[in-house]
Amino acid sequence: MSLKDQLAPVVEDDPVLAKDLHAHAAETVHDAEGFPSGPCDPSVLTDYGDHVVIIERPELKLSSHGKKVQKFGRLAPEIEGLVAATGLSPLITCSVDTGDRGLISAFMERWHKETSSFHLPVGELTITLDDVVSLLHLPILGAFHSFEPLHIDEVVLMLGELLEVFGEEVRAEIVQCHGAYVCLSWLRDIYQSRCEAGHWTVAARAYLLHLLGCTLFANKSAAHVHVVFLDAFRNLSQSGSYA
Repeated sequence: MSLKDQLAPVVEDDPVLAKDLHAHAAETVHDAEGFPSGPCDPSVLTDYGDHVVIIERPELKLSSHGKKVQKFGRLAPEIEGLVAATGLSPLITCSVDTGDRGLISAFMERWHKETSSFHLPVGELTITLDDVVSLLHLPILGAFHSFEPLHIDEVVLMLGELLEVFGEEVRAEIVQCHGAYVCLSWLRDIYQSRCEAGHWTVAARAYLLHLLGCTLFANKSAAHVHVVFLDAFRNLSQSGSYA
């Protein structure tokens, strides 16, 4: 005799127990089936229940910062070589403006951060390093650079050392940006003033930080970039060795 058959008389005499057992059975069936038209095994994508395809969220905000790069105009000839040596020059023209927001939204709905891949009807797809080379023309071989969290005092020192900005001007910018960030427009002003002063290495750093803030490390603010990325340009002759 099975355990189910042995428990049947007990369950019938205890309505509360019967209700609990039915609820447990329903949960078991749901877990086994997964989500409608989604993962069959919820234990694989544990955050799927909070994914955009399951719950209603505000309309996706799409931002393109490519036009901000063009606000610099033509690079000062004196820093063209410094920028090219970092291997990041292709980012200057890589930005794509698109009016097909529906297409981008559809791809975002199929993206899962747990697997860093797209889950499409044709199967699971991911972005490879070969794609980075083919589409962005960026170097994928080289040393890794790890960015450590910055204290506000470290931000002040870094901006003073690498962008030659000191005192109240630095602190005012940090306060305005609410943390270890600077405005993209502020970087454009720094770039212009350093070019006028003939401080070409500093001008190149300002330009490159702005470039990263508009492309690789763009954020939802659409106006700020984290100061920590400036550390990658401390020694411009070494920046080109990073992957």
